[in-house]
Amino acid sequence: MSSRPEILFPLFAGLETLAGVGPKTAQNLGNLAIERPRDLLFTLPFSGVDRTLRRSVRGATLPDVLTVEVTVGAHAPPRSRGGAYRVNVEDAETAFQLVFFHARADYLQKILPVGAQRVVSGKVEMFDGMAQMVHPEHVVPVEDAGDIPAFEPTYPLTAGVTQKQMGKAVAGALTRVPDLPEWIDPQQKAQENWPDWADAVRRAHNPQDFADLAQTAPTRLRLAYDEFMAHQLTLALARSNLRRSKGRQTKAPGALKARVLTALPYRPTKAQLRAIDEIEADMAAPVRMNRLLQGDVGAGKTLVAFMALLVAVEAGGQGVMMAPTEILARQHLEGLQPLADQAGITLELLTGRDKGAARRAKLEALERGEIQILVGTHAVFQKDVSFNDLRLAVVDEQHRFGVRQRLELGKKGAKADVLVMTATPIPRSLALAQYGDMDVSVLDEKPPGRKPIKTAMVSTGRMEEVVDHLRRAIAEGRQAYWVCPLVEESEVVNLTAAEERFKHLRAVLGEGHVGLVHGQMPPADKDAAMADFVAGRTQVLVATTVIEVGVNVPNASIMVIERAEIFGLAQLHQLRGRVGRGSAESTCLLMYDAPLSEGGQRRLTTLRDTEDGFKISEVDLEMRGAGDLIGTAQSGLPRFRVADMETQTALMQTAQSDARALLAQDPELKTERGQAARVLLWLMGQDEAIRLISVG
Repeated sequence: MSSRPEILFPLFAGLETLAGVGPKTAQNLGNLAIERPRDLLFTLPFSGVDRTLRRSVRGATLPDVLTVEVTVGAHAPPRSRGGAYRVNVEDAETAFQLVFFHARADYLQKILPVGAQRVVSGKVEMFDGMAQMVHPEHVVPVEDAGDIPAFEPTYPLTAGVTQKQMGKAVAGALTRVPDLPEWIDPQQKAQENWPDWADAVRRAHNPQDFADLAQTAPTRLRLAYDEFMAHQLTLALARSNLRRSKGRQTKAPGALKARVLTALPYRPTKAQLRAIDEIEADMAAPVRMNRLLQGDVGAGKTLVAFMALLVAVEAGGQGVMMAPTEILARQHLEGLQPLADQAGITLELLTGRDKGAARRAKLEALERGEIQILVGTHAVFQKDVSFNDLRLAVVDEQHRFGVRQRLELGKKGAKADVLVMTATPIPRSLALAQYGDMDVSVLDEKPPGRKPIKTAMVSTGRMEEVVDHLRRAIAEGRQAYWVCPLVEESEVVNLTAAEERFKHLRAVLGEGHVGLVHGQMPPADKDAAMADFVAGRTQVLVATTVIEVGVNVPNASIMVIERAEIFGLAQLHQLRGRVGRGSAESTCLLMYDAPLSEGGQRRLTTLRDTEDGFKISEVDLEMRGAGDLIGTAQSGLPRFRVADMETQTALMQTAQSDARALLAQDPELKTERGQAARVLLWLMGQDEAIRLISVG
């Protein structure tokens, strides 16, 4: 089934095929990302209006929407142009007025003839001691009262689309709801008491009360689960595709590992040892490893990755470690070199700078297998780079590398295992949504000897005190980062801000003590400024955020972040992690412009009170929402219409294990339930996944 099943055609037709939807409305609905009838079905009402018929407006708590039967009295047309047209009416207990603006008198006399009984429904408010219903939403003869829904759903709207038009469009889409085969495990469905899909859709659009609108209502849970299930099935298919492409069993007696561990001045943490075991087990299995190694700043990911690389080398193969920037690649090289020397193996660096004969020599050594571990940047992807026997690829800082690059890398070594490292602690829900195709190892302990970092909030008004503190620290031989904010999109302003601060600090602290790094510098100058700071030739480095990831200067023990309130939490946490890497007590000063907004206050106090990256990432997710957390546009994060990634993590986890279980029993989705799952994938627009089945 590699084309859309016919049963779904009506849901994927144009919007204008629905009654009452013209080209203009169709175009306006596009602003809500509604392009087909299917999208209307998944645009659920977010609230509702109770229109139950009552005896009287008397005794109601106003303002409120009320529905009552009335006897129509005298009409009072407006005295002046643009004034209000009033109609006096009486219900069972009291009199009130219906009020209309810009209305045609003849129309009102037709729908509200004096002396007639009518049912009216609308918002009632007190005005000058008289109850008024301004522009009733419904005015119908008593025998048609049943046409007014007792509980009317309220939909999200956009410019040019009214509730009425939206309701009509949804009603049209609902007439096309087909009965689909069931893709949910029967036991799971019975246990949760979930309705069939078609039933769930109809009920979700016809809520009987506010409880039906809750995220926890069975109809809504079922529809949210379906979205998660389709997404997790797609990830699980990618995962099983990777596993089906046969891997290689890479095993090693562990002599190299033992050599390095004995030479280490400390014992690895329990979390590190556990991660090393998980990775070794994956490498020894005949399927390809696809694992995410997640750890907070300074949790010791590099050591774990190096141990995995040693397994590849000891088994007679090669390993590669990739970093997003040249600075980071060089740092990996420096960090790994002493360990490689202990193990007695050859380590080499390949970046975009390698040119001509020197580059050729490296490539030949790589192809002959003389270079056992290659550290590099994207340059490793180039056509002319080939390995003798690539067994393991380690990718640093995943979020700059999409699934596409992961596959590219896999091609270099047809069966290479892949280990991805990320220093951004990701909340469980995001890890599931973004890395659901991977197995995850978490480093949740800090290696011994890491000192806590003292974090304080200081208002910008106390700038001079901070500079004095810095002067004393430098006299004691310590080093500091001073991070300037990136304001808006203006490079010019940012540059000036950083340059002004640089001049100011240089004037106060002395010529040769201060360096500057910003995004607009030529790479060579940037590297030189970084190198001066790393070597201790400058004591203070003024920087825009180019230093956030991976830079390692153990002697730097002070981090000043200017205008900290405009940074995101994760970014602040990453920046703070640049200090506290040596033996000195470290401090991080969050400078802010008073008064702080509520969000700014919460971000800075969260950071001040905890160093736990996972806790920080949960607060960040709560405050910003998933899309912003990793930038939805390029994040490849799914956009769910019913499901909510942040509050329904447990449901997504269930969907993940269900999707994996289904594929384990039925890898080609051929059984009855498997075929139903294919329909689900088409329904949810997961065409990518369909291709994976047809390839597989």
